[in-house]
Amino acid sequence: MDEAGGEPMRSLWLLSLVLLAAGCSALPSEGPSAIGITSEQISTEQASVPSGVENYTVIDVSPSNIERLKNYRPLSFMNQFQGVGGGGSSALLGVGDSLQIKIWEASREGLFSGASGDGTLIPATVDETGFIFVPYAGRIQAAGQSVEGLRQTIESKLVGKAIEPQVLVVVSSKLSSTAVVVGDVAKPGVYPLQVRNTRLLELVAQAGGARAATYETVVTLKRGARSGTTRLEHLIDFPENNVLVSPGDNVLLSHRPRTFSAFGAVKANQLVPFRTKTVSMAEALATVGGLNDYRADAGGIFLFRYEEADLVRQLRPDLAQKMAGQTEVPVVYRVSLQDPRGFFLTRFFEMRDKDILYVANHPTAEFGKFLQIIAPLTNNALSVAAIVNK
Repeated sequence: MDEAGGEPMRSLWLLSLVLLAAGCSALPSEGPSAIGITSEQISTEQASVPSGVENYTVIDVSPSNIERLKNYRPLSFMNQFQGVGGGGSSALLGVGDSLQIKIWEASREGLFSGASGDGTLIPATVDETGFIFVPYAGRIQAAGQSVEGLRQTIESKLVGKAIEPQVLVVVSSKLSSTAVVVGDVAKPGVYPLQVRNTRLLELVAQAGGARAATYETVVTLKRGARSGTTRLEHLIDFPENNVLVSPGDNVLLSHRPRTFSAFGAVKANQLVPFRTKTVSMAEALATVGGLNDYRADAGGIFLFRYEEADLVRQLRPDLAQKMAGQTEVPVVYRVSLQDPRGFFLTRFFEMRDKDILYVANHPTAEFGKFLQIIAPLTNNALSVAAIVNK
């Protein structure tokens, strides 16, 4: 090749090297590379850890981390209502309560004596002013009184009118203290609360339970300005979340099937529903067809999710002081399938609702894309060089 023909070729290869050095990062891609994810995680030198998505921490999946994840008790739902209401219905009567009042007398000639001597049963409802009416005793203040206090009041009002009256007061329905249950339950409605403490799971049971599977049902409890949501199964698995119900509480049950998303160098990028109560990372990868043989970086398997700050403090004690005041932290879990032990780890790492599973492209796959892009250019250049050399 002469000097004139060699000059274009040298320029071409120089341009190719420049593009190779600077252009690979700008190639079309389904997501960040493994090194791009790990290089932008939260560093211990940062001044703070904001709750937004601009900062996250990368945690390597290990046997100890999996054990912490399994033993962690998510109690944010309980904490939302701790010390705020709860305890069931008040022991005092209120507007709307239905009563059964039975009166006996010592003689069959009395005002309330029946032919059988069984006494007289008087139904009564506490009206909007808080009063009830009892014949010959008149209007009596019931709201704010205990059952025993009302009984004694009725007896005292009948002294001198009835013959040695004896009174029994029974609450048949306590509508002054109720909670509402709606949504995907068998019997939605308004439920009176007992004087004894009533817990959330008991109230759901009174409403007939959830129509869907417990692990596909979420419970939302609204109490005044406070609101909290948790999976129905968490009321059973973590009894601390089975909080006491307060009068006026609103409970909503919703059927919310769990899903996870798969992106990157897997054989099928898709939204995947949970088919069983528990799904491991290994099962999730198998569901989407496993890793793409031609593109996947087996050392770059990542799972994105939000974790409670208390759990992240256990997994990354070095960040504990940086997360003061945070409730949720974006976390990226990393596992490598280049190490055979990684397969065992994925077997015990459980997926959660709305997890994002991502497999990074291998660096050589990006280089292969680059070669495909510049192939027409090099072919044309070689053709030109051949013509020049003739």
